[in-house]
Formats: sequence, structure tokens, C-alpha cells
Amino acid sequence: MDKRDYRKQVQENLKRMTYQTYRERSLNLARQLLQEPSIKNASTIAITLSNQPEVETTFIIEQFWLLNKKVVVPKCNPADRSMQFYKIDSFAETERAYKNILEPIPELTQLVDKEEIDVIVVPGVVFDRQGYRIGFGGGYYDRFLVGYNGKRISLAFEEQLLNEVPRESHDLPVHILLTDKERIICA
Repeated sequence: MDKRDYRKQVQENLKRMTYQTYRERSLNLARQLLQEPSIKNASTIAITLSNQPEVETTFIIEQFWLLNKKVVVPKCNPADRSMQFYKIDSFAETERAYKNILEPIPELTQLVDKEEIDVIVVPGVVFDRQGYRIGFGGGYYDRFLVGYNGKRISLAFEEQLLNEVPRESHDLPVHILLTDKERIICA
């Protein structure tokens, strides 16, 4: 199977989850993430504004704000497939944009340099135990992570975990993968 096949199969499996189960499992993963030492010690954390069936991030972002963390979220530029992160202090500073994803409104938010980000919560569809991932197909994170020296953490439901995913020479693994059943130290 290629990346598209894995992506499609896992997304179909996730869509079978009831909303109640999805919500409970997302909250469990949020609690785990909040206990991570790198999260506790971070000042600036990058995270996406998720869409179901991705692990729900709204609660996580709200908790980061309560902990006085600087929350930065990505804005995609489809023209060159690049991505930049902007600090948000409220969900009112976001709008539906690229692929109907909530993104920051640049005029209402502050651009943050890659070097300022302590931890990036890297999204994905499929993961393996070595920390490699299959994303949503745009390559935005793959490009952004080049030269990034902070911590990379991913959250995944158990259904998203495979023994091995196809990888390419430019793929970078995450350091820690949290699933609803285990904490996997990867890279």
C-alpha cells in the first residue's frame, strides 16, 4: 500500500468512532499531553486547530492558555506549500481557510519565528512506533520541520498506529507519540 491507501484506510476506521467515544478519547490524550515534561517547561507551543476525526485540540489549547503558554497555530500558503505560525489568544482570531481548516487571521495575530517555538504538536493520519507519520498530503509540516530544533510530539488514537509507515528521505520522526494506550519515545 502507498501513503494514500494508508491514509484512506485509517480515516475510514476513525470515522466509525461515535462522537462520545471520540470526545472521551481526545480528552484522555489531552490530559496525557499536559503531563509531558516538555509541555510543562515550554513557553511557546505550536498546535493545529483540529477537525474530526483528528484528536480534538480545542480543550488542549484552552488549557495552554490557562497555563499562560503562548499558543501558535499554522497558516498555510498553498501557492508555495509553506506554513507560518501565528500567536492566538482567542478562537475569535481564527477563520476557516485552507481545506476548511481553522487558521489564524494574520491581521489580528502575531507572526512567530520558528526559533521561538519550544514544542510542536505535529498532526498526522498514520504513525509508526519510530515516530514517522503520514500527514494529510500537503507536505506543509515536512517542509516546516526542516531546521526546527525543538521537541516534536504527536497525538494519535490507537487505530492510527501501524508497525511501519512508508517513509521518504526528507521525513522527520517525532520525538514522542502519545496514543490513548501508551507513550512511545521515538526519536
